[in-house]
Amino acid sequence: MTVTVEETLREATVAVLAEHGWAGVTLERVAEKVGRSRVTLWRQGLTVEVLLDALLDALAEDFRSTMWPVLTSSGTGRDGLVRSLEALFDLVDRHLPLLMSSDLVFHREQERNGSVVFIEPFERFLREGAEDGSLHPRGRIDDVAEIVMVAAVQTYVHMRGRHHWSRRRVRTLTLDILLRGIVDP
Repeated sequence: MTVTVEETLREATVAVLAEHGWAGVTLERVAEKVGRSRVTLWRQGLTVEVLLDALLDALAEDFRSTMWPVLTSSGTGRDGLVRSLEALFDLVDRHLPLLMSSDLVFHREQERNGSVVFIEPFERFLREGAEDGSLHPRGRIDDVAEIVMVAAVQTYVHMRGRHHWSRRRVRTLTLDILLRGIVDP
């Protein structure tokens, strides 16, 4: 049986996650946030796993659909890396409350054997950039890709969510700083 998780329940789950962490998400706490009883949610087929999976499913699906046009575009490795980072920033903006609630969101998706490997686009474009000379990663490609993605996500989430910087301001500075370390030989 597939259970649809409505937006208000997803928002309540994110709020509980932000307050109590992954282990602290309970059906009772989510129900309290939306003004319903735990039993009502349970009768609808909702469990903590269903609620958390709904958040992770939405993130993974959005990542896939956001990155697909980037992965099928042409250009240098540097062009692809810049487009993938810009697409990542768009994704973060759409999921900012969830990503602000925990720095483990991408890890949780991978732990449940999610179908998305979030690092792959960055590895691909770093590898292509090293081959075409448009990027000069210093270190193993998979390590550099992980640093680029984590630095991009964590910086963007923090500056947008905690410091309330504009999209343009944080994107421009984050891209500039990240690219400086891998563009110049």
